[in-house]
Amino acid sequence: MHSGHRTMTVFLTVILGLLLVIIGLAIEWPLWAWPIAAGALLVGAAVSVIVTHRRRPYIPPERLLEPDVQPIERWEQVVKHISLPSAEEDYDFQFSATVRWRPLDVPAGAPVVNCGGLAIEAILDRARQITRHAPPHRSSLTQHQLNGALATMLPDPSNRVVAMAENVQLGLDDSDRDRLEKLATVRKDEAVWEHERKWERSKRAYLGGDVLKTPGSAVVWWLAKNDEQIDKAVSDIGLLAELSSAANDAPVPEDFHRFVPGLAERTGHEEDTDDEPWTRRRTTDDYVEDLLNGTHLPEDDPRRVLFIKRMAEAAHGAGLPDIGAALERRLGVFTATDSPHGTPPDSDGFGASSYEPGPDDFTRFPPGESSG
Repeated sequence: MHSGHRTMTVFLTVILGLLLVIIGLAIEWPLWAWPIAAGALLVGAAVSVIVTHRRRPYIPPERLLEPDVQPIERWEQVVKHISLPSAEEDYDFQFSATVRWRPLDVPAGAPVVNCGGLAIEAILDRARQITRHAPPHRSSLTQHQLNGALATMLPDPSNRVVAMAENVQLGLDDSDRDRLEKLATVRKDEAVWEHERKWERSKRAYLGGDVLKTPGSAVVWWLAKNDEQIDKAVSDIGLLAELSSAANDAPVPEDFHRFVPGLAERTGHEEDTDDEPWTRRRTTDDYVEDLLNGTHLPEDDPRRVLFIKRMAEAAHGAGLPDIGAALERRLGVFTATDSPHGTPPDSDGFGASSYEPGPDDFTRFPPGESSG
């Protein structure tokens, strides 16, 4: 029996005693009835004390962790490790927070709801709208965004509660974090490799399409890099010509044969090929014939004889005996009867006429015109 029960028993005993006294005086009880009434009152009080003592629990309620009082509804709940989607499929965020809410006034007859469930669902929906657009490797930044977005009390869709969230925590599983780190490393390496490949391709295009496009462009490029070494540039023309030809998969141009060792001694510029086995290699006589045809002087023109004679002398003087001999052979076809003036052959060793043309001979065909 605790103090509350004892006080109640004493209070009831006093009240009943007063009632008995009033009743006894009103009906004028005999003297012997007063002791009997008092004894009955005491016996009833004693019985009440005994019964109450027998019903007392083993542990008094005031000594329990939860006293015998009406429970208080809490407007706060902690949620942990809730999966929320990210911008990458199969990579979910892990969301934890303290959700707080307050019920709103509703009209009479509205259905009973679980305010905590509505508040948590509203918070998760607000968080989901942010995380679904966030890359998983930006979890720290997204966590701060959530802390700001969920820090305001807002009503849920049913307008029954207003809710907010505090202590937001957002992260990834360790396995997902490791995968993302590996993918990031691969992407970085791939980007570096792609940049190097583009740089190499650009360099090849610059060298092949600009610098080494022709031997001349190669020489100009070398001079631009070494503008004070002109002598070196001249000595390396053959090397640059070969480099340009190799870069373009083409033979060295004929104009640069004289700068390339091995090509300068060749008498022809066209080799027999398997595709054209019938092609004859051109000789020095062929080139001399082309040279004479390029003068546009007719066979009976004395200027042609003089030109051949002077060219033969120049070839021997320049140390080109093959060309000189070919020109001499051309001079040998002119005899005394070939000369338009009937002049006998000269004895200068060339077997050609010693006729010296006069002014009239050089005016027969004005410059730029041919006999043909």
